[in-house]
Amino acid sequence: MRSHLLNDTTAEHYRRSVTEGVERVAAKLATTERPFTGVTVDALSPRIDGIDLDRPLHDTTAALDELEDVYLRDAVYFHHPRYLAHLNCPVVIPAVLGEAVLSAVNSSLDTWDQSAGGTLIERKLIDWTTGRIGLGPAADGVFTSGGTQSNLQALLLAREEAKTDDLAKLRIFASEVSHFSVKKSAKLLGLGPDAVVSVPVDHDKRMRTVALARELERCAEAGLVPMAVVATAGTTDFGSIDPLPEIAGLCAQYGVWMHVDAAYGCGLLASLKHRDRIDGIEHADSVTVDYHKSFFQPVSSSAVLVRDAATLRHATYHAEYLNPRRMVQERIPNQVDKSLQTTRRFDALKLWMTLRVMGADGIGQLFDEVCDLAAEGWRLLAADPRFDVVVEPSLSTLVFRFVPAAVTDPAEIDRANLYARKALFASGDAVVAGTKVGGRHYLKFTLLNPETTTSDIAAVLDLIAGHAEQYLGESLDRAS
Repeated sequence: MRSHLLNDTTAEHYRRSVTEGVERVAAKLATTERPFTGVTVDALSPRIDGIDLDRPLHDTTAALDELEDVYLRDAVYFHHPRYLAHLNCPVVIPAVLGEAVLSAVNSSLDTWDQSAGGTLIERKLIDWTTGRIGLGPAADGVFTSGGTQSNLQALLLAREEAKTDDLAKLRIFASEVSHFSVKKSAKLLGLGPDAVVSVPVDHDKRMRTVALARELERCAEAGLVPMAVVATAGTTDFGSIDPLPEIAGLCAQYGVWMHVDAAYGCGLLASLKHRDRIDGIEHADSVTVDYHKSFFQPVSSSAVLVRDAATLRHATYHAEYLNPRRMVQERIPNQVDKSLQTTRRFDALKLWMTLRVMGADGIGQLFDEVCDLAAEGWRLLAADPRFDVVVEPSLSTLVFRFVPAAVTDPAEIDRANLYARKALFASGDAVVAGTKVGGRHYLKFTLLNPETTTSDIAAVLDLIAGHAEQYLGESLDRAS
């Protein structure tokens, strides 16, 4: 079995095995005609349940043949231009190369003696990102598993900086369309059920700063402690960007930690055309970025950034076997001193390779393309009487609803839109997402693929209308 260990004696076996796997994936990508096959849980489950993991195949080719049957054939392929659903981006080749390198070398980014140059590369990328944000010379941060962990760590720091032992008094202010991880983080941090104050949004789904000011004043009058304001730069449902300069002013006025959840909107940091849409982010005390959303990186690749490096001490614990206190005096850089995780992948290498091959302008150009595509898609939807579109996009998300001329019952229209989404997924012709607006069911395009065209958008809208009309026609037949 030692023949399977990656080392100096098995380098050629490694090369052959990985090459065979890459060739399989490349062939699949080259011949994929739809984003999904439409396979059902009931159809796929028996194939996987029938595999006896205690009886290995002892052959790489046979294992890849089996993988084709249980995974590759029916995977959801985000690179396809008609995958329009969630915040999943197609990935750039330099990042995939970085993924291959980091997996094989398998550095752990918790301590210097497990990573060496990996630690310095991650720190350089943190400095690069904080510089793009404008957080100042004392800024720092660390890579994380994703936006949820980044938000959790930022709010942990905010809780500690609030300097109160009465957790029941702490309040977090976030818009009513902010990410669910804000409430999840509050619970994990031991805060009460009323800790997160939901702030109303305007017509464009942006936090209403007048309402925020009112809630902050109420908090002060009630003797409560404002722990943090979470401003969103790219909401999951709408891609909306809160008014960051005005929120920063209120945070300064009331002495509140300002966190910006830019997990989605961080792509604007590299934008050549739309960077001004996140003006004000430089005033944040902490920022979440997800490179695996709008920097076209493979999952996972995220970071939490802070204005004041000293605040990261709230995540610091020392263990004699790993990062004893003496290492701080010896100036040994251990990233575990800043992180909620201990063992941690060298995910930063993917972004490093991307920047070294493509450059920031290359990333920004791709993200600008999808933002511009969303603007074109909005014009298509606004001009199409079959659809009601919610807001003009700030990033690359479109939320809309099929509205038939002959049907006025909102519940029936809800069912038609739900049916259309499910039927489209089952067909495999396209994948779209869904959400609720005002209690009603809507559909959602999240456009993160520069290869998607307005023709693709128009074709998918026709498919949606066709499925919805089919449902309504059958519904009328049943009613009669």
